[in-house]
Amino acid sequence: MEFVKLTEQLVKALVKNPDMVTIKEFETSENNFHHIQVLVDNDDMGVLIGKEGKTAKAIRTIVQASAYINGNKKVKIDIDSF
Repeated sequence: MEFVKLTEQLVKALVKNPDMVTIKEFETSENNFHHIQVLVDNDDMGVLIGKEGKTAKAIRTIVQASAYINGNKKVKIDIDSF
């Protein structure tokens, strides 16, 4: 999907260890609903979340807008570290 690649580009541009970024998309039973899981290095969590979650919210907003333009209703992005 286009928004998965967009998520990957945005996340890799922000983190210090872009090789450690893993993006997975999960199928859901609901129509037009996509679930994306972003896994980053523990050291990059603070950068990706941002102050008061503003960076993570901005990423979600950009990806959701892209999905909406392409005819998808909802995208859920979970950010976690390993």
